[in-house]
Amino acid sequence: MVLYIIGLGLGDEKDITVRGLEAVKKCDKIFLEAYTSVLCVGKERLEAFYEKEIVIADRNMVESEAEQIYEPSVDKDVALLVVGDPVCATTHTDIMIRAKEIGAKVELIHNASIMGAAGSCGLQ
Repeated sequence: MVLYIIGLGLGDEKDITVRGLEAVKKCDKIFLEAYTSVLCVGKERLEAFYEKEIVIADRNMVESEAEQIYEPSVDKDVALLVVGDPVCATTHTDIMIRAKEIGAKVELIHNASIMGAAGSCGLQ
């Protein structure tokens, strides 16, 4: 099975890519990483739009109990939803590395991040 690490973009539940949404729809377990950034909408709006239950992954889970996120992906499709793009924080890279070490397949799905959005403010 697969651990999908999915970027949500910067706005709301509709900023997910089509590829990301397709992955979410087939996942057995979905986590929303709520440590490195905050989405502009609550998880309830995500759950309604994606038609899936979502577990909040707080700082403690992401840093100290990350195995709860990646270990199930050995037997199930699991998604870790990340505000912006998943590779903008080393936290997500660490989870990817640990998942691969236990033999889990990892698929990264990019999205818009603050790195790209900063250009829209007019600073050169």
